[in-house]
Amino acid sequence: MEETRHPDAALLEVDAPHRELLDQVLDKWSLRVLDSLCGRPMRFNELRREIPAVGQKSLTATLRRLERNGMVERVVIDTRPLAVEYRVAPIGNTLNELIDSLLRWTTMNMPEVERARERFDDEADAV
Repeated sequence: MEETRHPDAALLEVDAPHRELLDQVLDKWSLRVLDSLCGRPMRFNELRREIPAVGQKSLTATLRRLERNGMVERVVIDTRPLAVEYRVAPIGNTLNELIDSLLRWTTMNMPEVERARERFDDEADAV
């Protein structure tokens, strides 16, 4: 029997490495950090002020994870004292439109999602 896979099926696979990358790029703090850094480069404490809910440890871990994945660049600025600035790397910048689209989608569809959740919960409570 002939296989009827979509021609781009290999591009659409979500295997372990893909899931790991998506988990790391689309998590709670990574989205906020990338959104902030798309506006302009920032130092660590500027990011903390921009995202007050994030703790120091979480922000450090998020920046390291984003840097490891090539989404963010850490730039040492030769001043006295030395300063470190974080910037969105070119590959990270390619996510900007996608993230904005995803956030627009969630805003537009959230009322329907909430109605579906209520229906589901009401049916579950009735059982």
